[in-house]
Amino acid sequence: MTLPFEPPIAPMLALPSSDLPAADGLFYEPKWDGFRCIVFRDGARLELASRNERPLTRYFPELADPLMAMLPECCVLDGEVVIAGPSGLDFDALLQRIHPARSRVSMLAAATPASFVAFDLLAVGSEDLRPATFERRRERLEALLAGAEPPLHLTPSTRDPAVATDWFHRFEGAGLDGVIAKRGELPYVEGERVMIKVKHQRTADCVVAGFRYRAGEESVGSLLLGLYDDEGTLQHVGVTSSFTAGRRRELLGEIAPYRMGPDEPHPWSSWSAPTGVPAGSESHPAGAVGARPAGRRPGTPSRWNAKRDLSFEPLRPSIVCEVAYDHLQGDRFRHATAFRRWRPDRDARSCTYRQLEAAVPVELSEVLKLR
Repeated sequence: MTLPFEPPIAPMLALPSSDLPAADGLFYEPKWDGFRCIVFRDGARLELASRNERPLTRYFPELADPLMAMLPECCVLDGEVVIAGPSGLDFDALLQRIHPARSRVSMLAAATPASFVAFDLLAVGSEDLRPATFERRRERLEALLAGAEPPLHLTPSTRDPAVATDWFHRFEGAGLDGVIAKRGELPYVEGERVMIKVKHQRTADCVVAGFRYRAGEESVGSLLLGLYDDEGTLQHVGVTSSFTAGRRRELLGEIAPYRMGPDEPHPWSSWSAPTGVPAGSESHPAGAVGARPAGRRPGTPSRWNAKRDLSFEPLRPSIVCEVAYDHLQGDRFRHATAFRRWRPDRDARSCTYRQLEAAVPVELSEVLKLR
């Protein structure tokens, strides 16, 4: 027996919405914060494909044996690879897995094992279920995973918008992103935004302490954001980007008065030190005090694209902007934020973590036990 189609395929996607839709025929699910993954099992072959259709199999070896044991001989499932940490879903632990050294991946697989949460069924045996309605695919998925055990899970689902609203507010404390809504009659449409996602939206006033140029242009690509911790250290918390072409050029002029010379101290100066070269050494003069020598740094290489230039231009940390954000992961914004406005009325030193709304903690097991 062979599968009716071969990898890779583009996963079905969702359009953002500010409000949870309420209509007959809708199914609601929690929105997981992990790596989107389509699992292909064809006999002895198991493949985990990412949202961008690249293989994930080698990065999560601990999932191979459980999936082979619990899934039928031929099937294709859509879902999310997640890692549960002490405070809920841990996206940073997932990022650590994207590493070229097999030994390190194996070590992390034992220390922080991943799980797979299934939310759609695309094929069983030689039967292609993509043309079937989601309602039918969900029924088949529930039957298929009736006996599933960790690390394989079936995502909760409800047709009650009141329950979905409760999930939206309550499950944020377990690290979930929001809620997904799907029409019951929906076929599986590859690469199309035909579902609806409702994510948390909040605002914060942040210090703008640097910027990056847009590639190939004399304009702003992104602004680097900071917040002060309880010790008075300015921590890098994320970026704000997605400006229009005209706005990118305007921003370059607006931040010009805050550009810094090469000898001026900056809170993040020491973060530009090469790996293994401590700030303050002969090869790397120290910048301002208070920067962390390790952790999340704004100038380090991208784990996804080692060739991407993440160097930044420092700005005097005295200007403040308001941004909209959806989710806080540890001490940083999980996704890029949306620029709202400048806040000339705010003192930069007043921009602390204390302004951020903390979600009430919820045990992740409470979410996973639902059906």
